[in-house]
Amino acid sequence: MSIRRSRREFLLDTTMAGVGLALGSAALEACASTNTLKDPALPAPTSGPLKKVRIGYVGVGGMGTSHVNNLLKIEGAEIVAVCDIKEDHARRSQEMCVKAGKPRPEAYTRGEEDFKRLCQRDDLDLVYNATPWEWHVPVCLEAMNMGKHSATEVPAATSVADCWKLVETSEKTGRYCIMMENCNYDRIEMMILNMVTQGLFGEILRAECGYLHDLRGVKHHMEGEGLWRRAHSMKRNGDLYPTHGLGPVAQCLGINRGNNFESLVALGTKTRGLHLYAVERFGPDSPQAKETFKLSDVVITLLHTAHGEVVVLKHDTSSPRPYSRDILVQGTRGIVQKYPEPVVYIEEKGKNDEWEPADVYLKRYDHPIWKELEEKSKGAGHGGMDFIEDYRLVHALLKGIQPDMDVYDAAMLSAVTELSETSIDGGGKPVAFPDFTRGMWKTPRPLEVMKTV
Repeated sequence: MSIRRSRREFLLDTTMAGVGLALGSAALEACASTNTLKDPALPAPTSGPLKKVRIGYVGVGGMGTSHVNNLLKIEGAEIVAVCDIKEDHARRSQEMCVKAGKPRPEAYTRGEEDFKRLCQRDDLDLVYNATPWEWHVPVCLEAMNMGKHSATEVPAATSVADCWKLVETSEKTGRYCIMMENCNYDRIEMMILNMVTQGLFGEILRAECGYLHDLRGVKHHMEGEGLWRRAHSMKRNGDLYPTHGLGPVAQCLGINRGNNFESLVALGTKTRGLHLYAVERFGPDSPQAKETFKLSDVVITLLHTAHGEVVVLKHDTSSPRPYSRDILVQGTRGIVQKYPEPVVYIEEKGKNDEWEPADVYLKRYDHPIWKELEEKSKGAGHGGMDFIEDYRLVHALLKGIQPDMDVYDAAMLSAVTELSETSIDGGGKPVAFPDFTRGMWKTPRPLEVMKTV
């Protein structure tokens, strides 16, 4: 029996049980059998080809500026307007456009909600935002309701209710809502996806992934990103940043395209790292050392799919460690892992019981998109994958084809945050995923990024 719930079922359960409830599997099945309200399945948004993609960019701090720089190099993209609460950020992006020989975009800097004025323009096709997390949903909703496609940095939302708002607004308006997961375009991750698609690992059994990044210094920085990241760590305990690791793995598993996540279980360790860092860096009597945090130093989430695969997802941003996304995919014929060095083992192709360097396979299974865009992406952020994700978005809108990710991907991946919080609050009880597609996931469909293979 399925334990999946529609939005109305999810809201009914939340109303009856309270926001912090984590249900066991038997209770979840009972809820699914007694709740009969269903949402109608609606078609995904469509868009005809555009002669150029006219863009309004909201949030042009560090990451936003990087995207603006990429977009200025992509034929067919035009920055029409920029928005930021800091005038110097908006002015910097304006000057970048002028220096690149492009028209000077109009700036919107009248406070936190000035993006609404930007969205009212009738000369925009896309509103793209790289704001703090809590503004991702308001900007996307405003853009779609004003008839524009929307794109946002990760995560798309921080609550299940907001995930539903994005899905329903996208369906109602016929506008795209795209989460810009740059790690989907990492070269090794795309090679792994290519190998999975061609069946080299056999039938996939499990995967591991995560976001393991020492952010103690960032979270204790008293300006910009440090302020809002630290605030989330003070108030919430769960996987706050699931999509960097889970995005590429979800593609390998065919999530929303014939397969789906059905449930998860999450547990968190004690909370120590951010406090110890403050004591050591600022002193035991400092204001920083007196701050308290809720986020576990390490959060481990187990996800179960409709087809029986298991994913181990890790979140570790409060402890000393080298950066990793712990990418691993294992099937009935072999296994691949990316960190600390990319290695592959495929039965009967390599030496028995010995890893092979991934470079041996990269020569043959390098993704065609990387072959096409390697030169153009040189010098761009995160080894070039940021440029490729921006290029692919503009390319899709110019061609009038489905983007590589859709609103259902944005919702499914982002929902992990609240669902993991709920599981931890309930002592590690299983929590069901809502079915954002209302059953449409059961129909297999190819990934757009694989149609060139």
